[in-house]
Amino acid sequence: MKLKKVKTLGKATPGISKKKPQKDGIKKAVAKKADKAPETKALAKKSKQTAAPVKNVKPAKKGAKKSYKAELEGLKDIDPEFYDFLKKNDKKLLEFNLSDSEDEDEDEEEEGKSKSEAAEESDDDEENEEKYHKPSDDLAVASDESDFEDEEEDEATTGGTQKVTLNLLRQWEQQLGQANVSIDIVRKVIQAFNSALASISADGADGGENQPNAAAFKVVGAAAFNGVIQLCVLHLQPAIIRVLGVKPNTSLPLHKHKKWVKVRGCLRYYLTDLIRLVEQVSSANILGVLLKHLHQMAGMVVPFTALGKTILKRLIVLWATGDETVRVLAFLCILKITRKQQATMLNHVLKAMYLAYVRNSKFVSPNTLPGINFMRRSLVEMFALDLNVSYQHAFLYIRQLAIHLRNAVILKKKDSFQAVYNWQFINSVRLWADLLGASANKPQLQPLVYPLVTIATGVIRLIPTAQYFPLRFHCLQTLISLSKETNTYVPVLPLIVEVLKSNTFNRKHTAVSMKPLQFTCVLRLNKAQLAENGFRDEVIEQVCGLLLEYLAHESTSLAFSDLVVPTVMALKAYLKDCRNPNYSRKLKQLLEKVQESGRFIEQQRSKSSVNFDIKDAKAVAAWEHQLRLKRTPLDIYYASWLKTHETKKRRQAAQTDEINADYDVPKLKKLPAKTGVPVRNEKGEVELFPSDSEDDSDDGLPMGSDDEDDEEEELEVEVEQPKSKKAKKEKQKSQPAEDAPAADDYDEAGGAVDIVKDLDLNDW
Repeated sequence: MKLKKVKTLGKATPGISKKKPQKDGIKKAVAKKADKAPETKALAKKSKQTAAPVKNVKPAKKGAKKSYKAELEGLKDIDPEFYDFLKKNDKKLLEFNLSDSEDEDEDEEEEGKSKSEAAEESDDDEENEEKYHKPSDDLAVASDESDFEDEEEDEATTGGTQKVTLNLLRQWEQQLGQANVSIDIVRKVIQAFNSALASISADGADGGENQPNAAAFKVVGAAAFNGVIQLCVLHLQPAIIRVLGVKPNTSLPLHKHKKWVKVRGCLRYYLTDLIRLVEQVSSANILGVLLKHLHQMAGMVVPFTALGKTILKRLIVLWATGDETVRVLAFLCILKITRKQQATMLNHVLKAMYLAYVRNSKFVSPNTLPGINFMRRSLVEMFALDLNVSYQHAFLYIRQLAIHLRNAVILKKKDSFQAVYNWQFINSVRLWADLLGASANKPQLQPLVYPLVTIATGVIRLIPTAQYFPLRFHCLQTLISLSKETNTYVPVLPLIVEVLKSNTFNRKHTAVSMKPLQFTCVLRLNKAQLAENGFRDEVIEQVCGLLLEYLAHESTSLAFSDLVVPTVMALKAYLKDCRNPNYSRKLKQLLEKVQESGRFIEQQRSKSSVNFDIKDAKAVAAWEHQLRLKRTPLDIYYASWLKTHETKKRRQAAQTDEINADYDVPKLKKLPAKTGVPVRNEKGEVELFPSDSEDDSDDGLPMGSDDEDDEEEELEVEVEQPKSKKAKKEKQKSQPAEDAPAADDYDEAGGAVDIVKDLDLNDW
């Protein structure tokens, strides 16, 4: 009964066959909803029917229209969503031929009409097509034809959303450049910026969450997106300044102006979107442009405390991990924002920056060393903003270093040694030494000098073996710098001279270094490196350099001739037993300059009438200042040595390949896993794909690998004594125990732990 009724209704709609797109749209829309309920399938069949002559339509029986009306009313309960769709898009379909139901009832009673009269009635029906259903003209066409719409239709405003075009951006740019900028234009530009970000987001719908009325604009295409970003970066900040009426030389904060209330809301949304864009960008050039813009907007971040913390958090990440230019710009933004709200933000910023510095100073290599040095210098500048606040942080973190050192001294376990002998600990000591040296003329942080010197000295004494000579030299360099900056006497001479008394250092070398060894990025040496002649060469260079630097600074002291007596005796004792002419020549020259400066100080004390008391600090300081202007022999010699030494270091760092070419050193490349030397882990198992940072433990301590050093040693042996591949493999199999890390690397201090990666000059 239902099928017959629907068929009758379908044949009574000849208007559908006139417009093909509209028919297809209705067909797809109705068919989609017809799958949900059996009652709606009849409507789908109705829309698929083609128009037929009206004369072939059999008159519906009495009550058919009433039943159809009842079914449409029941459609509200069965499928209310489809009913609302019909009511909104095609209301005539719901009112289809209901007003003529009474006339149709009368027509049903006249079933005895002749065929000629039926034909005349069909002609009348064709003339009165307005009685039948016609679909509305504004139905959406659910087909692929929408992909080929004209550009003019795209540019039109539909549904209250305006498409951002290049012409519209030019108009906005002109309006933003006017002297009297309207706040409405600023809001429109910010809404367009939010819509641009929503167009590239994962779900494409972020704009509605962050900003109201963000759907007022639609950004389509790369040209429009770039135009919106460029418009905001170049013209938005000056326009906001003109809206607020800020005078050029005013010192009043921006949020204190009368018109700040007008821009506060939209500006908050804009800064949120801006930092969200910074988080999504990976290009260093684009990040540089956005950070410069954020630096201009730094004064507008002040009233937003929570938003300011979010922005600073992201900037600190870029400061610690970005490229060189990005690091600098991020630090400038951090510095400017923090200065604007120093009372509320400084504590938060100092803590976050220090933790980021420690976290990213875990490994030191020629590639990461410049970034670590930049972070340390910039962090010192941040701590110098308020020394009273910095004292609390410095005291807390220096105390933590002391606790780690105390645990290592008492427990003497592997983990406790690792907590001290790593790059994070050494870089932290360097940071606080630089801070205390930079604030030497102010009394707030000076009480922390003694604890820091004690910690650095304790680190040197913890494991006084030749394997950790590089770590010793790093700590000594820090102590010498602290002594020079704070003008405080630190007894470092015994710590330097006792290196020459080491048994490991005085042994004859058993291997020849294929490349010069440097301690710049090394904390620990393996046994193979201890047996090379490059180890001794670098130790002598470090000893001479540290002695010269410290004694040159102390050469103007009133007590210099007495200070150097133990050092002179130690150098003379070593020269008696030294059999290496190169080492003897360097140390003799140093000894002569020290003795000459000692005699010079004695002459100055005897010539000048030293009639002041030694306890008179002002008189002593004045005498030393006059002597410093005259320049001592050791000071002059150190200046010339430093220039030559720095030139040599730069040549070794930048021209390693040329140095190797002078000695005809072949370039070694790591062979693939199938044909190269197998790398074995601690268990003796062969690793096919060894990692560069194998022991990246959760405790945040850098761990190296002795196996990598052993692999380099094997490669060097192969170059010195070329053999066949078969002989090499047999040799590697016969010597697994010799290549494994020894258990007594700590000697008397405990078990061996390789804490840092060894320096690879091929990375320079």
